[in-house]
Formats: sequence, C-alpha cells, structure tokens
Amino acid sequence: MHALIVVAHPERHSLTHALAAQVALGAAQAGPAGRHTTEIADLAAEGFDPRFTAADLALHLKQAPPAPDVAAEHARLDRADALVLVYPVYWWSFPALLKGWIDRVFTQGYAYEEGADGRLTKKLGHLPVHLLGLGGAGGGTYERHGYAGAMKAQIEHGIFGYCGAPVASTRLLLQSHDKEMAASHLEAAHALGRGLFGPSS
Repeated sequence: MHALIVVAHPERHSLTHALAAQVALGAAQAGPAGRHTTEIADLAAEGFDPRFTAADLALHLKQAPPAPDVAAEHARLDRADALVLVYPVYWWSFPALLKGWIDRVFTQGYAYEEGADGRLTKKLGHLPVHLLGLGGAGGGTYERHGYAGAMKAQIEHGIFGYCGAPVASTRLLLQSHDKEMAASHLEAAHALGRGLFGPSS
C-alpha cells in the first residue's frame, strides 16, 4: 500500500513537517518491512504554483489538457492508496498553498465530471483522505465560534464529498505552541501512520 502525504508549510523544521515525517514513519513501521510506502509532497520546497490561471480554466472547460505540473500531481494521486494532508490552520482553513493545490489538481475530468445533463460523477471514491490540521488556538475557540463545523463543511463535504473521496479521519491538533501538546501531537501523527491501512496492516 502507498500513501501520498502532502505538506504545506514553508519551514522544513516546523512542527507541521515533523508531523508529516511521523505519519510516514508510522506507516513504514506498520506490518512487514517494505509492505507500506509513502511519498511526502512538500509543496513549498517543490515550488508548486497555487495560482489558478487561464490554463487551469481551459482545463476546467475541457478546452486543453492539464499543465505538466498538474499532470504530475495526478500521477502522484494515481499511485496512492491513501491521501494525507498535513497543514497549519491559517484563518480557520487551509493555507493558500494547499488550497491552490486542491484548486488546480482536483480538476474536472479527473476528480469529478459534470455532465451536459447536469449530473455529477464523483471519481475519487477509491481514495481515502486523512486530514491533519495543526492550530494554535484551543478547542473551545473552535467550538464557540463554529470554526470546527465550518471547516468540516467546506473541506470534508465541499471538497472531498463533491469528488466522492471518503474522509477516513480528521484531526485538529490544537495548542501546538505548548511543548507537551506538541509531543502529544507527534505521537498522534505516528499512530495515524501506523493505522493508515487498517489495524491488520
């Protein structure tokens, strides 16, 4: 089994990157050696361009093939048996870099298909998604202002539900500035990796 771990943070020594590394380590340690593999897509280090341009619009309108960088991301997703998104929470959502990756990569014709009759075909039913968000605020803030529910609606339902990709798990790891909480978050990421392909993996 193979997991694609997408991380969106400009600093390689960040807790966000450490979480992604723990997910990968946990997956590698689950089951016999070499049974599970992972690929970490470091969007910042790779220089992925999140801007939705005229070329992306042409693809959406079925007037052009995907740009080479988008086609490369499609190939990555095609190799994956699971997708893990690891990201800091910016303004109660994805960072722009990760949102732009979604905008450009989860394209019509690949992730979904809108028919001439208005019917929607969801094309990613085979790809379980795990969401691992890292935030500085406490859980009370998310619940008091409805941020957790808003994120669930826009990300889980609005993006992955639209494409048919089942959201297998969602974790908001909060109060990340606290050293004890950060250590607990790393343990949670490792556990996620170990269970990525089920308890019998």
